[in-house]
Amino acid sequence: MSAFAESFRTAAALVLDADPVLWRTVRLSLAVSFSACAIAAGIGLAAGAWLAVAQFPGRRALLALLNTLLALPSVVVGLVVYLLLSRSGPLGDWGILFTPGAMVIAQTILVLPVIAALARQLVNDSLRDGGEQLRSMGARPFTAALLMLLHERWAVATVLLTAFGRAVSEVGAVMIVGGNIDGVTRVITTTIALETSKGDLPLALGLGIVLLALVGLVNAGIAVAQRAQGSGLAGAR
Repeated sequence: MSAFAESFRTAAALVLDADPVLWRTVRLSLAVSFSACAIAAGIGLAAGAWLAVAQFPGRRALLALLNTLLALPSVVVGLVVYLLLSRSGPLGDWGILFTPGAMVIAQTILVLPVIAALARQLVNDSLRDGGEQLRSMGARPFTAALLMLLHERWAVATVLLTAFGRAVSEVGAVMIVGGNIDGVTRVITTTIALETSKGDLPLALGLGIVLLALVGLVNAGIAVAQRAQGSGLAGAR
């Protein structure tokens, strides 16, 4: 049997037999990414709605910056958060560097521009179609923007799933601020990188299988949300 086939067989056994190390890593990874996306959603959706309707000097520059941050490398986010949370940094007194809390902060910063930018575009498109009716009813611009997010809830679900997929699959930021400490801050991606370098291919491959399954579920969720959104639009007609 080839080395790949043997590694794959062992990896599948680790997944199916509920290997404690593997599933502890998966649980931590999900907890960090879900927490980061929840925080980023609360801030990003409101920020995106506000940016869609607000008019102020420098708005175009701010939107250009937001679009630039969509391509922000995760290692840069990790470096900035590391400098902020290090003992000599301005937030060093928090004492959370190399903890899951630091990883949540890094992933929140990483996905916040994604949620804000996509929410802004979503609100812009929605107001173009139905904003006049809300304005005729006396709704203020920001209130109308928030109502549009509520109305386009399936599209919002797509935005949040996209952000979660970005968070759960990134490695650079959490590696830097988490330290990849066994049993404390090792998530799926950092463990795959470490175990591959050590030659422990079955565990790395097993985690890779789980990560691919998670990404597949996210994509399936996006497809369901888009189908539901399309059905809703068809029903509205």
